[in-house]
Amino acid sequence: MREFGYQRAFDVPGAVALLGAEPEARYLGGGTNLVDLMKTGVERPALLIDVRELPLDRIEATDAGGLRIGATVTNSDLAAHPEVRRRYPALAQAVLAGASGQLRNMATVGGNLLQRTRCGYFTDVAKPCNKRVPGSGCPAIEGEHRNHAILGASAHCVAVHPSDMAVALAAFDAVVTYETADGPGELPLAEFYRPVGDTPHLETVLPAGALITGIVLPPAPVAAVSRYRKVRERASYAFAIGSIAAALDVRDGVVQEVRLAFGAVASRPWRAREAERLLTGGPVGAEAFAAAADAELAAARALPDNGYKVTLMRNLVVAVLSELSELPGAPGESGTTDLSGEAAR
Repeated sequence: MREFGYQRAFDVPGAVALLGAEPEARYLGGGTNLVDLMKTGVERPALLIDVRELPLDRIEATDAGGLRIGATVTNSDLAAHPEVRRRYPALAQAVLAGASGQLRNMATVGGNLLQRTRCGYFTDVAKPCNKRVPGSGCPAIEGEHRNHAILGASAHCVAVHPSDMAVALAAFDAVVTYETADGPGELPLAEFYRPVGDTPHLETVLPAGALITGIVLPPAPVAAVSRYRKVRERASYAFAIGSIAAALDVRDGVVQEVRLAFGAVASRPWRAREAERLLTGGPVGAEAFAAAADAELAAARALPDNGYKVTLMRNLVVAVLSELSELPGAPGESGTTDLSGEAAR
């Protein structure tokens, strides 16, 4: 591991100024991903700027009726917050599915958004990887790619984004707020992650030196009836091979609103816009759910060993939407179902 400096920041402008003075610095939150990458030599910062003492650790209501989540809120606190569990249960479920309790106690919301892929070629500095060394190649395409992307990939990279939390945030139109030396800014999560293209090493559109300060969830009554489902290769904590965040508002047998986002199938959380479009205003039922999933997955380009993900995601769409359509209550009406109890299991 390269020798590095360490400095603690106590206010947001101070943290931004420290990074501006040292381009090879990195912000340190919980360190659950960054420190691992430093140990393997993937990340080699000259300075770590500890941001855990910044006043960004609160979850509070917005004037518009949504929630503002500070960047240093731990994953454990996010999943346990009563308003998150009541109003955005799929988000609480996603966070609980993402890691062990020990990791959730350390990991922060801002760091979760910026975690790097777990592709074995990326984490092994002895192997080529376009995401780590631009222009060196993507050996996963011809090599081990069972858990890699089927949507939105390119000839330059087929790695997937590892976050569970970000999938639920994508379904609920979250907005990322940040601070730079020039002042504050914000980005819809739908625009936060770059398409892979021919520059997989450029993962977000955050301005250089920006510090994530929080996430804003807009009001979304449909989110109260939502669910996150994760499929993994072992029952203990592992990264997804496919996941879905879904929310559904059904009245008189007709879909009024639906939210769908997929995880572990692309380099970023995949918002299933085509499936949402086809379902809205139509009937509920397995046949309609399957047709919408097929339309969304028509863009899939599977590799020899990961084609199973197409069937897996189709089945997840049908199963989760079927479960949601059978729940009592609807957004904005009395009797809205609270899935927070399930999130705790």
